[in-house]
Amino acid sequence: MTKNELKRVMVIEKWIDGHLTEQDVARNLGISVRQAYRLKAKYLHGGAQAIAHGNRGRKPAHTLADSLKQRVMLLYQERYFGSNATHFAELLAEHENIHLSVSSVRRILLEGGLRPARLRRRPKAHRPRPRKPQAGMLWQIDASPYAWLEDRGPMLTLHGIIDDATGEVVAATFRPTETLEGYVTVMIEGLRRKGVPLALYSDQHSIFHPPKGKPTLEQELAGEPPSLSTFGQALADLGITHIEALSPQAKGRIERLWQTFQDRLVIELRLRNVCTMEEANRVLPELIAKHNRQFAVAPQNAEPAYRPLPETPLEHIFARRQYRRISGGQTFSWKGKCYMPKPVPGVPRWEAKSVVEVRVGMDGQVWLWDQGRAWPCVETQATQTPAPTTAKKEAAPASPRKPAANHPWRKPFSSKQLQRSTASG
Repeated sequence: MTKNELKRVMVIEKWIDGHLTEQDVARNLGISVRQAYRLKAKYLHGGAQAIAHGNRGRKPAHTLADSLKQRVMLLYQERYFGSNATHFAELLAEHENIHLSVSSVRRILLEGGLRPARLRRRPKAHRPRPRKPQAGMLWQIDASPYAWLEDRGPMLTLHGIIDDATGEVVAATFRPTETLEGYVTVMIEGLRRKGVPLALYSDQHSIFHPPKGKPTLEQELAGEPPSLSTFGQALADLGITHIEALSPQAKGRIERLWQTFQDRLVIELRLRNVCTMEEANRVLPELIAKHNRQFAVAPQNAEPAYRPLPETPLEHIFARRQYRRISGGQTFSWKGKCYMPKPVPGVPRWEAKSVVEVRVGMDGQVWLWDQGRAWPCVETQATQTPAPTTAKKEAAPASPRKPAANHPWRKPFSSKQLQRSTASG
């Protein structure tokens, strides 16, 4: 019996012996007088054991069967290992038709020793930045290198964009590393799906932040334009305000997205047996749509802040930009190759030695940009640079050298030498 039940037995015995009244019993035990009489009747009928709870030692009616617990633990070890309790409960309901609460799943895993008991850290006191009121007011863009395919495939980097107002993942794609092409791919996909946002939040990667840095005070006073990267020039053309975060915590919305994806997306890719980057990109839209249905929220203002796309194709805006000089044959060079704009009837020829802007797309397509219009170019011939000769030249055969004038062979014989040679002969 418990300590509380022993106390009840002692009080009821004193009541039976006449040392206490029913009011004293009710006050000491914290119960009503009617409940005190019930306890007294139980004691008189069954003794001290009758005071104990009637369900003690009995299995509750709503308890989970041991076979179900064993099946849940076996499924976790074989298919769903690594998932947290919330995600595991969702996967059981989706794939196994097992509907359990998150607390039940967590308790089963803890009892089986499959999940460590996590110590909850005290949350830090900070004031989070409120969400933007309208969708399209702010996008956050970033990339996360991670073992998304575990040991089944190579290391990949997930590029993604999230809307600050709704938490919706606008676009995402896998690439081997963090590259300009990956950011351009998700940016073009997001622009075509939603429109042009007002601002973009990113880190200070060299893709967004030019190596030369921000202009000095003297350059600003002189009116010199700031140097922009390829991505920054495209944002300026679209009228998107670029904001650079000074710390990862500043763009916490997308940083928390990576934590969620690293916890859930890895399991989803494993269940689909995805082993390559191509397969991962093929199933990624389905997983992103599932994530948005579950975690995206409605904005405060239903009216979106997106602007319409420009008439210029996005491939021409998100392109590398260089300046070249047109030769007399209407050609220019780019990375060791010679290009020529496709001839168009009625279009005058470019002046020789004039400087033109050349734009190169992410797929390698080359355009000549003039007055807001792109002229496609074709490769004419490769400008081959003669390779430096590394082999040593063969040594020329040595020509017979004449003896010097002061050589003993070139001196005339003296009279003594002639007499000596005659005598010896």
